[in-house]
Amino acid sequence: MTASTVPTAPGAPRRAAPTPVLTRRALLAGSAAAALTLAACGGKSGGDTAANAITVLTHDDFNLPEDLLDAFQKDSGLTVSISKSGSGGELANQLVLTKDAPLGDAFFGIDNSFISRLVAGGVVDPASSITLPAGAENYLVDGSAAIAPIDFGEVALNYDVAYFTDHGLTPPASFEDLAKPENKGLAVLINPSTSTTGLCFLLATIAHFGEDGFADYWKRLVANDAKIVEGWTAAYSVDFSAGEGKGAYPIVLSYSSSPAATVSADGTTSTTASVPATAFRQVEYAGVLAGAKNPSGAKAFVEWLLTKDVQTAIPDSMYMYPVSADAELSPAMTAFGALSASPLALDAATIADKRETWLATWTEAVGQ
Repeated sequence: MTASTVPTAPGAPRRAAPTPVLTRRALLAGSAAAALTLAACGGKSGGDTAANAITVLTHDDFNLPEDLLDAFQKDSGLTVSISKSGSGGELANQLVLTKDAPLGDAFFGIDNSFISRLVAGGVVDPASSITLPAGAENYLVDGSAAIAPIDFGEVALNYDVAYFTDHGLTPPASFEDLAKPENKGLAVLINPSTSTTGLCFLLATIAHFGEDGFADYWKRLVANDAKIVEGWTAAYSVDFSAGEGKGAYPIVLSYSSSPAATVSADGTTSTTASVPATAFRQVEYAGVLAGAKNPSGAKAFVEWLLTKDVQTAIPDSMYMYPVSADAELSPAMTAFGALSASPLALDAATIADKRETWLATWTEAVGQ
């Protein structure tokens, strides 16, 4: 089964605290960031030798509870260093460029819009087959267990519920609605050339309108005064009317899970809602790097990411959905962050083959 497969979620999504979703989206959709190395100290052994130390290369968004990471180090005897490398796209570029002299042992956070670059580039160690929990096999790329699916989310339009209620307007329910005159000047979107979130939305429009129709759709959006910004932070936290900045745009590109972060104190309502018909499934992967100094330690780390405790922590820590069917999820996500019944998807290999052409077509269509 390929990465374009969109299986049923492993249980009813449950909820995390509001802060992580804002942090995750800001980091996931952000532009270039300086590489940051964080050492998580601990473990049974004292020395940082190749035998008891690993370096994990991630995007800036990697975040798990310290107590879980400390417990893994204690149990495994490994010292884990997390090296953060900007956005998912920047991480993918770094991994490909350094494949002959890898900067670490394992990677986490390359999604289905970039994972085929790693496959084609020989970045991943094919001999390090990862033991997967039930449910994870649905997200494999080309059937290979050397590239382990860890979590998934859905990029989707969100809207400010109060704005549409107060103005007596019907909120958008489809891609087509976004281009209608009644929604002129109401949407803030994200540049796919500078943001993983924006790229996923571009892919969603290609999946929906086809390769021959998506450019015309984007021309209609621009003519309808949709604003296009460089990253998720500017869109959601500055321009979105229901975001922190209380901006002027009541429609924003975000995630299906985002409304679970804007829930009322009593947990009965949310100030925002997503548009399921625009959801595009995003899957994040991890694996052992070819040429790793400590491949066995790297494999142990990737398999740890798939344990029940870590999978259950992912929604709270990184605000994505776990791939394991055994993971436990929270109530507010069930009510306000539910997944689309039929999310859009494209095959990872197709994305890799046509991504640059599609981006060039998009740039010409929107005049950027």
